[in-house]
Amino acid sequence: MPLFRCSCLAVRSPREVLHDDDAQQVLTSSVDLRLKSTTMQMYQANPHHYQVLVEIGSGFEELVVVNLAKHLPSRSLVALRRVNLDSCSHEHLSLLQGELHTSQLFQHPNLLPYWATFIVEDELWAVTPLMDYGSARDLLSSRFPNGLPEGVIAHLLQETLRGLDYVHRMGYIHRAVRASHVLVCREGRVRLSGLRCCLPLEGSGRRGTVAHSFPAHAHLSLPWFSPELLRQNLQGYSTKSDIYSVGILACELANGHVPFKDMPMTQMLLEKLNGTVPCLLDVHTIPPEELDANDGLTSTHPYRRSFSTAFHDFTNLCFRNDPHRRPSAATLLNHQFFKQARRKLGEALLDLLAPAAPLADLAAAPPENHNGLDDVTARLEQLQTDDWDF
Repeated sequence: MPLFRCSCLAVRSPREVLHDDDAQQVLTSSVDLRLKSTTMQMYQANPHHYQVLVEIGSGFEELVVVNLAKHLPSRSLVALRRVNLDSCSHEHLSLLQGELHTSQLFQHPNLLPYWATFIVEDELWAVTPLMDYGSARDLLSSRFPNGLPEGVIAHLLQETLRGLDYVHRMGYIHRAVRASHVLVCREGRVRLSGLRCCLPLEGSGRRGTVAHSFPAHAHLSLPWFSPELLRQNLQGYSTKSDIYSVGILACELANGHVPFKDMPMTQMLLEKLNGTVPCLLDVHTIPPEELDANDGLTSTHPYRRSFSTAFHDFTNLCFRNDPHRRPSAATLLNHQFFKQARRKLGEALLDLLAPAAPLADLAAAPPENHNGLDDVTARLEQLQTDDWDF
């Protein structure tokens, strides 16, 4: 049966879809990948194999809850994404089916995989790796409000571009490149999430070149969207729209906040359509008199710093107004900016995050320490997380 069966969504309620055997097969079929890895075979679609622990995030209009969970057979920690299907509209269900379909097609170390998906009562459960350090947005919110060091940004962007290049080569546009979708694990591996927003390209040939539809539920992602996506004209937009979003992500990681964040929506749209280009905030872009201003609270301006010429050039390439003149993800991976990211995988990032311990380390307490798992849940309950979209 094809993954998309329109009749199961168009004329039936979510409850009817939920209890239909064929529909359940649709929703759980993403575990049946063409090439099952050993990891995917280990995590079975059995709810009794998972001990649900503390909530670590939510999203998708509050329909999704992400929990820390313990996989009992292996005693390993995972992230468990639970979707309340009874509260889903037909549109929500369609998006979920599209996401599961996309996850079947994609297999790349820099994309977040689903190890198992299955129905439990009125919920869809999806098991994913636990990204111990959360998202890049979480790192900014909790430890780096004025932006990350340039070396760390280079590592995050390089890993993100590798995943994005794969998405583009598969004939898709991601359409949701932002810091909350850049997830970091204990080994320094970066995985891109947000596959719900992926869209296949249209056009002649085996793979198309453009897209026209506006992303559903996109109001939270508007600051990251390219001008051509926002225009919604007959020319459409291409994978180069994602490259513009990479530039916005670069500014978000460097400045601590996304450009245009304080603007009313209509003003932001006008600024983008009129060609306003965001920038990295440092001594090269902020007037000296502003840097010298003392607010009485700090001795130095937080943006009194100097990013490299290569970093500034990288972002300028992403923001070229003509999307045809923006480089591809594959071309950007060869940019001079990434020479500083060629250290051992994740080394710079993990050095920076020390002495903070990954959550899996806290859970590995000796058996006689009965508070080991309690410490993990207590710590997570105190975290301030920003839309962990696993």
